[in-house]
Amino acid sequence: MTIAEKIFEQVRTLPEADAREILDFVEFLKAKRKRDHEERQAHALAVLEKFKGRYDGTKFNRDELHDRAGFR
Repeated sequence: MTIAEKIFEQVRTLPEADAREILDFVEFLKAKRKRDHEERQAHALAVLEKFKGRYDGTKFNRDELHDRAGFR
């Protein structure tokens, strides 16, 4: 039996008012998760915006970057 099925079995035995309260809580959790995701996304985009235009498209070789004297 999955968690969702266990929750369903428990909730269906509750009075309507209690079931409504559980539904409200589930909706709250979903809204919170969406809000948190949107906040993390906005922060990530702000960080990217800070570095916008700094890369000029120059090709580089990864091995040459790690072959510098300071990295040995």
